[in-house]
Amino acid sequence: MITTARVPADKPVRIAFSLNDSPDDASSENFPLAFPELDQQLQPLPPCHDSKESMQVYKQHCKIAEEYHEVKKEIALLEERKKELIARLEQVEKESMDAAQLAKEYADLTEENRTLKLAQTQCVEQLEKLRIQYQKRQGSS
Repeated sequence: MITTARVPADKPVRIAFSLNDSPDDASSENFPLAFPELDQQLQPLPPCHDSKESMQVYKQHCKIAEEYHEVKKEIALLEERKKELIARLEQVEKESMDAAQLAKEYADLTEENRTLKLAQTQCVEQLEKLRIQYQKRQGSS
């Protein structure tokens, strides 16, 4: 059975060891690691230095904590990228709606222009008929 001592939550914990599988020596004790971003219940507990199994579990826990930290960073980056893509999508959709609205407005104005040209042609024809009638009345009187 592995026994470990608990460190109070208000005290920072500094970890010193190498994550390499090389034998423990003085140089491997020079890499202090801390996991302040981890919740207290996820913090690696200090190992029992007399137990090789405890040290291995501790090192494994630290590796997992590092991986966890990397995954959290990647998740944060992906969430930021997601926000950027959503904003870009919303902009593209807005531009698409604007383009669709402009296309509809263009079609409506084109139809109105055609109708007005037809009305103008009819008015010109009617005016010409009235001139002819007026000239006939002037010529017959």
